[in-house]
Amino acid sequence: MGDYQQERALAKNRIRRRGIYLLPNLFTTAALFAGFYAIVQAMNGRFDHAAIAIFVAMVLDGLDGRVARLTKTQSAFGAEYDSLSDMVCFSAAPALVVYEWALLSMKNWGWFAAFVYCVCAALRLARFNTMLEVADKRYFQGLPSPSAAALVAGFVWIMDDNAIDPDSVRWWAWAVTVFAGLTMVSNFKYYSFKTINLRRSVPFVVVFLIALFFVLVSVQPAIVLFAGFVAYALSGYVWSAWLALKRRRG
Repeated sequence: MGDYQQERALAKNRIRRRGIYLLPNLFTTAALFAGFYAIVQAMNGRFDHAAIAIFVAMVLDGLDGRVARLTKTQSAFGAEYDSLSDMVCFSAAPALVVYEWALLSMKNWGWFAAFVYCVCAALRLARFNTMLEVADKRYFQGLPSPSAAALVAGFVWIMDDNAIDPDSVRWWAWAVTVFAGLTMVSNFKYYSFKTINLRRSVPFVVVFLIALFFVLVSVQPAIVLFAGFVAYALSGYVWSAWLALKRRRG
């Protein structure tokens, strides 16, 4: 028993000496703040700010892992912290934002859709964490939770930006929320973009298209971003249908 306690004490001392890497966890903390800010703004009725905050959280969430890999500061603590931050930013925050915006007036149907989205996002994150070592890095299984959050937040942003009455589109909001939730726990494959080599040379047209994308985002950010994530969400269905057709022909 004494040896066991001594080993635990040594392990705790090693953890204390190792500490926590600051840089990647700063990005994770900033993403968590953006998710919390989205919830607070939804409670205050500022839904455009809430939607934008979710997109900001998505950008920050994409940076923390890349910063950790570039600076070789990956850690088990960072992975767990990132997962908990994702639960707030891309599960609870979008569900609460769309519920406060349009689903509240639908009573049972409203909280049902919000909960379906929330629990599907939690299941998606749990499945991602448990399959991290064996999953194909080229693809995600099911729609990633940040993309699902972008669907919900983008729809709210467009409607609020154009001063459309939430009650007139509440069933559309319900459908988008449920669609995003169920697609997260589907088995459809989505390209992960992790295999893109940023050090490789590309044709001139690629640089031009990237510049054009930034121009379009600056002109109509809500519409362009929402359309982009709708296309990405549908790509999993198209890709799976094409694979099924190919297998049938084979």
